Amino acid sequence: MKKHSTNYYNSLITTAVDSKADCGSKPTERNGKKTIAQLQFELISSAPLQYTSDDVLFLTYTEKNDIHELESTAAREHFFSKGRPCLRTSPLAKTYGWGILSDAQGRVRLVDSASTFYQELLDDRNIKKISAMKSKK
Repeated sequence: MKKHSTNYYNSLITTAVDSKADCGSKPTERNGKKTIAQLQFELISSAPLQYTSDDVLFLTYTEKNDIHELESTAAREHFFSKGRPCLRTSPLAKTYGWGILSDAQGRVRLVDSASTFYQELLDDRNIKKISAMKSKK
């Protein structure tokens, strides 16, 4: 079974050009349930540079679909057996004003788009910049 990956290396996913956010903001629940944005935010912000993009997407998937640890190895293989949207489609970068920085090992952390660190990353020639997907066509 072919394994696909969504990981980036030494890259910054910049906020979407049509994002209305001035700075990074914390996502909230909707109708009493955690949203994808909230799950991703909690994972990445609680453990910066611990998870890869693949980890974040899969752990979010298991949380939303109530997949337990015993099933997770087979579920992960199945999940990545076909291409998946990467974190460029994440509401964190599209809507909530967060940049997503990937290090040399592909591990991710959030960067507030209003921070000086975000601006430094934009100026850094060693970091590849990839824009988040637009919300509207």
